[in-house]
Amino acid sequence: MSRRCGPRTARGSTRRGRSVSASATKKKFTPDKAHSFLVWPSPETERVFSLARMRINVSVASGGDSYDKDFFSETNWQEMNRTGRKRMVNLYIYLTVIVSGASVLAIELLGTRIIAPFYGASLYLWSALISVTLAALSVGYAIGGRWADRGPTLVRFCTIVGLAGLWIALIPWLKGPALGITQALGLRAAVLVTATVLFFPPLALLGMISPYAIRLKAASLDVVGTTAGNLYAVSTVASVVAALLTGFFLIPHVGVYRLVFSIGLVLIITAIVGLYGYRRLVALFGLPLALILAVLFMGAASPVESADPDDGILAIVPSEYAEIRVVDYDSTRYMLIDGGAHTIADVATWESYLPYVNVLDIAKRFFTEPGNMLLVGVGGGSVIKSFARDGWRVDAVEIDPAVTQIARKYFDLSDDDPKIYTMDGRRFLITHQDRYRLIIMDAFGSSSIPFHLVTKESFALIKSHLSEDGVLAMNVEAVGWDDPIVRALAVTAEQVFAHVTVLPIAEPPNQLGNLVLFASDRELTLTKDLPVPGYRFSAAYDRAHAWDNRFEVKPGDGQVLTDDLNPIDVWSERVNLVARRQLHAFFKKAGIPTW
Repeated sequence: MSRRCGPRTARGSTRRGRSVSASATKKKFTPDKAHSFLVWPSPETERVFSLARMRINVSVASGGDSYDKDFFSETNWQEMNRTGRKRMVNLYIYLTVIVSGASVLAIELLGTRIIAPFYGASLYLWSALISVTLAALSVGYAIGGRWADRGPTLVRFCTIVGLAGLWIALIPWLKGPALGITQALGLRAAVLVTATVLFFPPLALLGMISPYAIRLKAASLDVVGTTAGNLYAVSTVASVVAALLTGFFLIPHVGVYRLVFSIGLVLIITAIVGLYGYRRLVALFGLPLALILAVLFMGAASPVESADPDDGILAIVPSEYAEIRVVDYDSTRYMLIDGGAHTIADVATWESYLPYVNVLDIAKRFFTEPGNMLLVGVGGGSVIKSFARDGWRVDAVEIDPAVTQIARKYFDLSDDDPKIYTMDGRRFLITHQDRYRLIIMDAFGSSSIPFHLVTKESFALIKSHLSEDGVLAMNVEAVGWDDPIVRALAVTAEQVFAHVTVLPIAEPPNQLGNLVLFASDRELTLTKDLPVPGYRFSAAYDRAHAWDNRFEVKPGDGQVLTDDLNPIDVWSERVNLVARRQLHAFFKKAGIPTW
């Protein structure tokens, strides 16, 4: 079977009486509409080149000066355009990888501050967030690599970036439903499921970016190793910088939710820049972009929480260590640190409503006269004011400067009160040599107990700062008098001190409540009798009840805690969950949003 073929035409030959030149057979170059922002030289430069070519032709025809016609030729223009676009695409890919790498670590750190006010900043929270981050990145690497091999396009690459930014921008709205769904679960399951729902999708999308970028940028297999190494290096450096900036500066000065919005905003803008020319995709991400800008600058429909005295919330302060809230309800002021109540005081008298503060007063009766004391953990300043009022010279240590500032502003802690050192309690004991007659450890909340403050080594360090007749007092929250936390603290203290006794506060004995542990090398006897309580709910009753029910823990009845082996976080799980459920139920009934 024959096939009808037209006559072949060589370069320079004619067809239908018209000359066909080599340049005329080439397809006219036009900038890529979809990525015209990546084209260099720009359309304006193209017009300059066209005008230059016209002037060259006129000048040469009239016998004028000679010009480098090859430089201004259309062929050279096309080559410059291709080279310029390649450079712009490479620059865009690098910038996108930098933004995505920084976003991963920033979101991981911000995740702790989003979940902690509801479930506490425990070891479980950090473990859950790290696990979810690594799992999401692994899935993203795998899917991103497969998609890149099937058909790598800059449009799909930009769409992935935009979807990640969109999800991150929605996290403040998604937080409430996610926490509501998971609050019926146990603590470990709750933090893991919440972290997965909120952070797995955007982190997986961010994980897809690096393998996709490698596929787009690698010109050949000969340089794919170098390309991958450079991109991962740039991404990792961006993550390091983001981690330092987020933790050291941005969280305490900008705020958690504004940071989340800003990360989503940057990712969406990055995607829109790459999708220039695709109107539908630009519109898809442009609407959320407008909403984010409205939230950031006008507060429209904003889920970002702010202080509102009408709702009883006087202050919301994101510090370097926690989210701190000051709440007023029924003539009572609360200091909530990561959702746990650390101070409850009467607004009129500033007397503490927490029974353990009254029980700590028993320590004064171990001595015939006031002396010097060290308090680790300031809170709202109730303990400082109680002891200073009775003539004790108080040194205080508080790791979070925001707590001290809030105590002075909202809880009547005077600037003239004893000096407060801003540092970790154990660090203070290591770097200072002073000795005290009384040391009170009041740095433990319901969400977690700093493990390094309750070990055998820590007790030994505390003892080295006590005078010969010195006494250690330690406040701890537990579920029941026989809680593993109580037994472990007692037997650990017995490794260092000759006499250890525990004063319970909760009634009945199996309820959530505080216990105060006293330890010393001398016998713990009162120099003054406790006053007889006049009625059930009074400071005198709290002290008498605790002292009359004091008990000792036999050696071997608990685990000795050391710097090497310390399961205190495991035992704190039940305390954390019970305390938060009670507190959330109380404030929810009062109509006060506390998370």
